[in-house]
Amino acid sequence: QVQLVESGGGLVQPGGSLTLSCAASGFTFRMYNMKWYRQAPGKERELVAAIGNTVGSTNYGDSVKGRFTISRDNAKNTVSLQMNSLKPEDTAVYYCNALNPYSGGNYWGRGTQVTVSS
Repeated sequence: QVQLVESGGGLVQPGGSLTLSCAASGFTFRMYNMKWYRQAPGKERELVAAIGNTVGSTNYGDSVKGRFTISRDNAKNTVSLQMNSLKPEDTAVYYCNALNPYSGGNYWGRGTQVTVSS
């Protein structure tokens, strides 16, 4: 059974930091590109960060470049998102996504809420 379980969300003040984690199971994690998306109320889901399946190349949405860092641990089947200098506009539900570039397998977690507010 495929599972992606996000954790680490919560309430943080502007300028603060949070680290999100996503634990994967039920598929060959190292074969999948891993991504974090977010969706704020009334807005479309947007790509926050992505990391490649083997080489580990990364890319980021323009709004988070220089503040967020994505990383993965293929031994532990986890992907993390370190978020620094958080802003109120980062408030959203953050989703973990796994995409196999060869088979097209595409899995989603249920999301974790991040709220940036004073």
